[in-house]
Amino acid sequence: MAEDTDDSEKTEDPTQKRLDQAHEKGDIPKSQEVSSWFSLLGTALVVFFLAPSMAAGITGILKGFFAHADTIAVDPAALVFLLEITGPEILGVVALPLLTLLVLAVIGNLVQHKPLWTGERMKPKLSKISPLSGGKRLFSKDSLANFLKGLVKITVVATVVFLVLWPERERLDTVVFRETGLVLVEVQELAILVIGAILAFMTVVAGADLVWQRKKWFEKQKMTQQEVKEEYKQSEGDPKIKAKIRELRLQRSRNRMMASVPNATVVITNPTHYAVALQYEEGMGAPTCVALGVDELALRIREVAKEANVPIVENPPLARALYASTELNDYVPEEHYAAVAKVIGYVLQLQKKGSWRS
Repeated sequence: MAEDTDDSEKTEDPTQKRLDQAHEKGDIPKSQEVSSWFSLLGTALVVFFLAPSMAAGITGILKGFFAHADTIAVDPAALVFLLEITGPEILGVVALPLLTLLVLAVIGNLVQHKPLWTGERMKPKLSKISPLSGGKRLFSKDSLANFLKGLVKITVVATVVFLVLWPERERLDTVVFRETGLVLVEVQELAILVIGAILAFMTVVAGADLVWQRKKWFEKQKMTQQEVKEEYKQSEGDPKIKAKIRELRLQRSRNRMMASVPNATVVITNPTHYAVALQYEEGMGAPTCVALGVDELALRIREVAKEANVPIVENPPLARALYASTELNDYVPEEHYAAVAKVIGYVLQLQKKGSWRS
């Protein structure tokens, strides 16, 4: 659904949930140029530090074969025997250079993103084998941009190699007349010069491409306003439904509260704005607030109290103080014990005399 959305409508920054979903699908910002830079760095390290020992090792292994090449049988059995003898030795010589290249290639990916395990990329998709989809990818803006970038890279690298080797042209002309050991040294020095120059150029390319790939990936993850709303509804719930649920809960709570008013001992009022219904029975630690409200709810409490013949006492300061400091179904705060006790005592005394009228 999101893939069919016009990119011009994607004006909102992606949420963390959208970014996490992209990561889970294996969709992460990755620069191939950074990976290439680390591979090139590995090559430079191998040439600079390991090439001499590697060349000496391979030379030592193959020296005898070249010296007695005319006496070595070339039938299949002999070649297999030769491979069994020389294979492990050659592998031992090139193992460290190959391991160096492998480690640098892995680092080239880890510096861009933490390890990620997902099977999403391996799932079969018809779009991957569809000629129409393949044609669209082949002639897309990204493909054209990558093609032009490749041409620029080849041109610049070729220019760099030319500029590095041109001053050494006389040296290259005479290298074939030198001893084998000196030739290897000369080749190593020239290779280090060329790789170093290319590495310097690729450093700029890799840095710029990394910034560009991350910016392009972030832009691709942007969302429309509708997508943001839908995601909010999925994660937090529809605001309209949540408001309705809150309203129902509040209504039920008020219904339960109003059902407790007939059991109150007294209702203390403002008289018009506040109403606090208190219940007290012998043995209770303190009077309990069974209902409280302001304005319309206070009026409803007074009406229910009148119908149930619950005493209503007008005491504006106490009503306001109790409303501000007392929670529903909690005891009256200690600072109001004396004032509440007087009211309840007065009500109970009148009820005993039978002179109270609601």
